[in-house]
Amino acid sequence: MPDFETSTSLQLFRQLKVFLNLRFGATREQLPLLDKDSQGNIAEEQELQRTRERLRAKDEQIRHRDREIKSLRAQLKDGGKAASSSLGNDGSEAPAFFVVGRGKSGTSWLMRIFDAHPDILCRGEGRFFGRDWKREDLKSEQVGVPPRSLYGAIRESEYLRYWIERSVWSRGGDLEEHLAGVTRAAADYFLEQKLAESGKRIVGDKTPLLTPEFVRDIAEVYPDAKVVHIVRDGRDVTVSAVHHQWNKATDQGGSLRMTPDATRRREAYRQDPSSTSMFSEDNLRGRARAWRNFVGRASEDGPALLGDNYTEVRYEDLLERPEEETKRLLSLLGAKSDEKTVKQCVEKTSFEKLSRGRKPGEEDATSFFRKGIAGDWKNVFTERDREIFEEEAGDLLTRLGYER
Repeated sequence: MPDFETSTSLQLFRQLKVFLNLRFGATREQLPLLDKDSQGNIAEEQELQRTRERLRAKDEQIRHRDREIKSLRAQLKDGGKAASSSLGNDGSEAPAFFVVGRGKSGTSWLMRIFDAHPDILCRGEGRFFGRDWKREDLKSEQVGVPPRSLYGAIRESEYLRYWIERSVWSRGGDLEEHLAGVTRAAADYFLEQKLAESGKRIVGDKTPLLTPEFVRDIAEVYPDAKVVHIVRDGRDVTVSAVHHQWNKATDQGGSLRMTPDATRRREAYRQDPSSTSMFSEDNLRGRARAWRNFVGRASEDGPALLGDNYTEVRYEDLLERPEEETKRLLSLLGAKSDEKTVKQCVEKTSFEKLSRGRKPGEEDATSFFRKGIAGDWKNVFTERDREIFEEEAGDLLTRLGYER
């Protein structure tokens, strides 16, 4: 907000300087050099001297007040109580970025790589977007996951809609545009509070693709945001997702409900993996269709709606060339990407570190970081599983280069 008192004082002083220049044909610094004839008399010279002193004193007061204002703003920002929209702690432009991908595609790993950077704060899962995503069952669950996305909650607010439609400040405008603007203001508020507390410069959120239109929602709310979409072979995604569901089932102390048939299949598979498939046919078809719809739509919407602010990284490439891919992504975010910084980010988030000592390929079926390799689906899928997945999502597997 402008400092009106300081601004007004500056204007008055500048006008006075102009008057003196016009009246005597000299700048403030030149006045002492004028002769007595030009000054008129000694009394007038003394008055001018006093005027100069008052101007110097006022200048110093203004400079002092400016320093106090800057200090106060810094203190407020350090306390997370004030932040300017889309600003980093150093005052430079740093729009938020978002990490997206189908669940179990490596989104959490990529989030940790970014967060290991000295200038980047990256957390998950904010669930800012996904206008149509809603989980009524999560209302009563103490799982730390909101049952509605922020965008959806704002769009669903009946009284907020009334206010926008009828307020003198907003009526007559585009309702959808206003709802997107309110969502951005709210998201900025939460992101920038944590950014100020962290002392870092760039902030980002990791949230899995909750709906096929997820990237479209980001483009509506944050058209200037950077979006990193991590893509993984849908068959590996499916295997990892089923293990995750099994481990997070209610009978394992988690919050995910499983059908009796899925529970029986889990126990049979754990006792003898060769005796049965991990999936029922309906379950596998549903997972393959979801991967095709969510990932396929995001990979189309990203370049079309966000242009160069959208990029993709393959989970497989991040495994094979972690430093090269990390450097590329850090450059996109405007973060320093020198060799030392990139190596630090990669080493801090290696599979060995995240799994507490296991090497890639050494499986712990109960761990969030289960195996850390690509192509594990080949060890799990039956021939019939392969056929089903290709029937439902073979075109996207081919388009992304996972199948010829």
